[in-house]
Amino acid sequence: MYDVIVVGAGPAGCTASKVLAEKGYQVLLVEKFKMPRYKSCSGVLIKKSMDLVKTYFGEDVPASAMCTPTENRGMIFTDDKGKEYRFEQEGLNIWRSHFDGWLAEKAEESGTEVRDGVSALSCKEKDGLVEVSLHGKDNGIESARYILDCEGVVGTLKRQIAGQYPGEISGYITTFQTFNEGSIDLDPHYFYAYLQPELSEYDAWFNVKDDLLVLGVSVKDMDKSSHYYARFLSYMEEKHHLRINRQTKSEKWLMPHIRPGCRVDYGVGRVLFAGEIAGFLNPMGEGISAGMESGYCAASAIMEHFDDPSMAFEAYRQSTENLKSYMQRQWSLVGGMAATFREME
Repeated sequence: MYDVIVVGAGPAGCTASKVLAEKGYQVLLVEKFKMPRYKSCSGVLIKKSMDLVKTYFGEDVPASAMCTPTENRGMIFTDDKGKEYRFEQEGLNIWRSHFDGWLAEKAEESGTEVRDGVSALSCKEKDGLVEVSLHGKDNGIESARYILDCEGVVGTLKRQIAGQYPGEISGYITTFQTFNEGSIDLDPHYFYAYLQPELSEYDAWFNVKDDLLVLGVSVKDMDKSSHYYARFLSYMEEKHHLRINRQTKSEKWLMPHIRPGCRVDYGVGRVLFAGEIAGFLNPMGEGISAGMESGYCAASAIMEHFDDPSMAFEAYRQSTENLKSYMQRQWSLVGGMAATFREME
């Protein structure tokens, strides 16, 4: 039996696992993908994320997780009227697979048992424990006093739990991006976000990773991704002289559709949610800092009130109030830039 089973080896799950294990708790971290896992992501660590890594993991992000250009200098938004807004800030350009893999290694070094290629299919509370059904190279049932669900946007456990305790499952935004060899007249040290409604149903973006041009769009209707992507390419060709010689990869992903009020689902009983599955996500898909902070808060609440799940739940909710407020301010800022996000003001 474990004290805590953490599901999902992203920033939220790895942070929580490390914090719990180094305090002597018996922690199992399961990840459905083989490590190092891949996640479609901008791969930009903002200054807040860099500081949280230093605080929670005791060291800076290693060079092995970075790509070129290593230095990110901020974000440049283009609003729905074509006006640019520059937000200068220190940051790092990383590959999520390498970064998440490093986080998992640090959690394991702290005493966490890590199992990759293992999915959590269902869970149920029984006699003061939570039994979790696992599938993969390690099939069977494991028990713990708490489950910390950090699966990301599409969570199997959360869907199963929602069937027991009816609640709202948030909608999704589909992202589509490509990696390309080519050239463009933009500074590769910035992440560019485009909020014009003719280019996407949500936002479009550009950045550079290891000399590859990354272009993407997000849509509410996944069948429209090709349509908006073609429009975005035409726009970038006209405005910034984009030239693509060869596409090396394309990918689709999902992220939560954050709505007014920035609803957060903290969990049910002995199951707590952290990261994206809880609803913690900043504009332009920046979920790394929110994932790490919410994972830390959930772990701290469990340690503080290990024998009282209701107190742990409330402590977790209270400790993330500042995080939720920060997220609301960020979405409100974007809401003032484009009609697409006006409801978020």
